[in-house]
Amino acid sequence: MEGWIYHSFTFIVTCFLNGSVEAPKENPAPRRSLSSSPGLQYGALVNSVTSLTTPESQNPPISNRQAYVTMAVLCYINLLNYMERYTIAGVLLNIQTFFKIRDSTAALLQTVFICSFLLLAPLFGYLGDRYNRKFIMIGGLCVWLLTAAASSFVTESYFWLLALLRGLVGIGEASYSTIAPTIIGDLFTGGKRSIMICIFYIFIPVGSGLGYIAGAGSAYLTGDWHWALRITPIMGVIGLILMIFLCPNPARGAAETNGEGVVAKSSYLEDIKYLLKNKSYVWSSLGVTALAFLTGALAFWVPTFLSRARVTQELHQPCTDEPCDSTDSYIFGAVTVATGILGGAVGTTLSRTFRDKVPYADPLICGVGMLGSVPCIFIIIFVAASSIPATYVFIFCGELLLSLNWAVMADILLYVVVPTRRATAEALQISFAHLLGDAGSPYLIGVISDAVRSSKPDDLNWSFHSLKVSLLVCPFIGILGGAFFLFTTKYITEDSKAVLRLIEGNEVLKRRTQNTSMPLRACLSMPTIQFRSADCKITSLFILRMVLRKYLLEKKV
Repeated sequence: MEGWIYHSFTFIVTCFLNGSVEAPKENPAPRRSLSSSPGLQYGALVNSVTSLTTPESQNPPISNRQAYVTMAVLCYINLLNYMERYTIAGVLLNIQTFFKIRDSTAALLQTVFICSFLLLAPLFGYLGDRYNRKFIMIGGLCVWLLTAAASSFVTESYFWLLALLRGLVGIGEASYSTIAPTIIGDLFTGGKRSIMICIFYIFIPVGSGLGYIAGAGSAYLTGDWHWALRITPIMGVIGLILMIFLCPNPARGAAETNGEGVVAKSSYLEDIKYLLKNKSYVWSSLGVTALAFLTGALAFWVPTFLSRARVTQELHQPCTDEPCDSTDSYIFGAVTVATGILGGAVGTTLSRTFRDKVPYADPLICGVGMLGSVPCIFIIIFVAASSIPATYVFIFCGELLLSLNWAVMADILLYVVVPTRRATAEALQISFAHLLGDAGSPYLIGVISDAVRSSKPDDLNWSFHSLKVSLLVCPFIGILGGAFFLFTTKYITEDSKAVLRLIEGNEVLKRRTQNTSMPLRACLSMPTIQFRSADCKITSLFILRMVLRKYLLEKKV
């Protein structure tokens, strides 16, 4: 049997061997694409497998202390990221009164921000998989802080300039949001990574809620809504300094490879093809898109909807001069913070409890959360006209169910996509989710509201009714998103196993090739008895297996 293996091996290698081929430790193979190239060439096999390895001189392993410090800095900046995003919603009534604009025009502020965000996210994803991620995030943060601060000085006749600057803020935030989760994925693994991702994504609803509170509070204290846009740039300077001095640039895949990392050079087209063939990634991304549509519309319009409900119930007078009453911005912000923390913790706990027992538990949790929020949204829309306290009870329940998804869906991406393509996967998911999600949902709600309101433009009660009708779009999107996550359950087990096999195969190859001190050609030139020595035997049998495996895979394709 061993003789057959030996002769088979020498025949195959002789056919495809070009020049001198030695063990990768002595003569490392050039790093190439992970995708298979046409034709069965031994060089292509070595490149496709050993390209996953990282030279020892690259980034050193990161200590636990440094990893936790980095995590804290990233969470702080993520908090500011979402505070900045929803500060506008906290002072929306003031902005509409200041610029004298309609619902659809006001919604453009969020739409322009998200559109610029999604257009640049693929670029930053591409760069994040290939270049120094720390430098990319620092550059993006500088753009974000400068444009956010500049937007706070726009005067009454320059609404277009405010919209333009909001778009530039989106460009800066795109660099951070696409890259930061991949760095966390490279600092932690297993259950610890799930917890860290949970903590990181808890700051999405927490930051959003604090954005309402900080925006409304600063407008109330200063009597000028412009100060709401100056809070996060001031706090952001601290985050920029912390990132420069405290955050490392970990090797890609460092958590799965004991700090050594995973390296691969592939074209952007190859990355896209890989992701489109990953069914778990595609279906979960559709679910994330539906969630973005739903949360984007509700987060932007619910405080205004409740304020108009109070006017309908004659609890408040309509706002005609600044500053407008911000009671609902405070309450809605506090509810968002509470449900974000609680929902994120519950979602992660459920994931860690059931993932080992039910391999498809994560998308199932997301699907149940989305579908469970639908009845709550219906009740919110129809109860607001009669009882504000009851409405807040169902807002709490609905947001809690939606918050189950944040950390879990992010963890899904990290374990169904290989480390070298995670930044691209994050970027594409963000772009797609914003393009068909919260980039258009606030504007769509505003357009429908204006269309309904046009029949009775001077009726204050009708302004509430028009917004109520437009929000009915949201529950149907929630049903669609729940279905997408349920479809993900069908494929996630196999896709996650495929990533594990790739990473484990990379580790096996590194261990075996690094322990081989003898060149491959020297092994081939030995007599059969000497060829059975440990070093040659390990090298030859392993490469034979890889050659045959590649041949069978190409035949299958």
